[in-house]
Amino acid sequence: MGIMDKLQKNSRIKETDTLDKSKIFSNQEMVPTKVPMINVALSGDPDGGLTSGLTVLAGPSKNFKTSFGLLIAAAYLDKYKDAVLLFYDSEFGSPQQYFKSFGIDTSRVLHSPITNVEELKFDLINQLENIERKDKVIIMIDSIGNLASKKELDDTMSEKSVADMSRAKALKGLFRMTTPYLTMRDIPLLAVNHTYQEIGLFPKAIVSGGTGIYYSSDNIWILGRQQEKKGTEIMGYHFIINVEKSRFVKEKSKIPISVTWEGGIEEYSGLLDAAMEGGYVVKPTIGWYSKVDKKTGEIEDKKVRIAETLKESFWKPVFANTDFKEFLKRKYEIGHADMIKVSHLEEGWDDED
Repeated sequence: MGIMDKLQKNSRIKETDTLDKSKIFSNQEMVPTKVPMINVALSGDPDGGLTSGLTVLAGPSKNFKTSFGLLIAAAYLDKYKDAVLLFYDSEFGSPQQYFKSFGIDTSRVLHSPITNVEELKFDLINQLENIERKDKVIIMIDSIGNLASKKELDDTMSEKSVADMSRAKALKGLFRMTTPYLTMRDIPLLAVNHTYQEIGLFPKAIVSGGTGIYYSSDNIWILGRQQEKKGTEIMGYHFIINVEKSRFVKEKSKIPISVTWEGGIEEYSGLLDAAMEGGYVVKPTIGWYSKVDKKTGEIEDKKVRIAETLKESFWKPVFANTDFKEFLKRKYEIGHADMIKVSHLEEGWDDED
């Protein structure tokens, strides 16, 4: 018996295996959404998408955090027809009809109302302990920012007005315990969270809940928004997904997504900015857009208004006939180049030995 076989036999951890056969890293699939630039924000690839692990969707109030989460969850349920959504709810702002607007069958949603961090921790760990890797489950918490600690609730019931120093510690413990399960069970967890403005000369958005969430997360988005107006009437919002942390996407990437009252999340929003940066689309005159033949450099005669650039008919030939997908990956995706350069070692350093 070789040493590898001996070590594997003696291990008390049932998932122990040689790395080339490890189930933890094999057969991992990405779940694409219908929005290419959201896939880019998740994985750096317009054909990529969601993976297992903790994804935090953070931002101020009314920044579409729950909506982005449900869009992603809907893609998971659509890909895996036997999958379920475990939805922990502390905000109670998403009735059944809201789920249905994203195409989610509410009979596939297990709704768990929660009031404090400890209640969430005990139930979530119990669920993760009993889920098997073959089970298809996606978890969403809406929201972390709205959860009190048990101590805060107990102090209130006792009419004590004291500062609660336990919440950040409780949250850190929650995610420290849950994140290993997410990878080992191949489960994605979407956590909605709030941000606050750091006080200082150059204020910036800080994800609430302490450092534990930041350390444990695989992806952190901080969402910003800007109103889209027609005169004085608000027609929708332009959102910016600021990638604060990611395993796949270059940190500090900014990815635009548009949302309208009439159509919801615009499926092809965000692509135009990148295409113009890469020279795939130009703006020959104010208010008009034309595609560019990347082989010849010639600008197409056909000009379209911006509304046409939000349609599949505009982007389908761009993706099919150019290297635009590769451009997006080069722009956003973290590369996997060799971490150690050995060329000089191969040449030999034995002249001075």
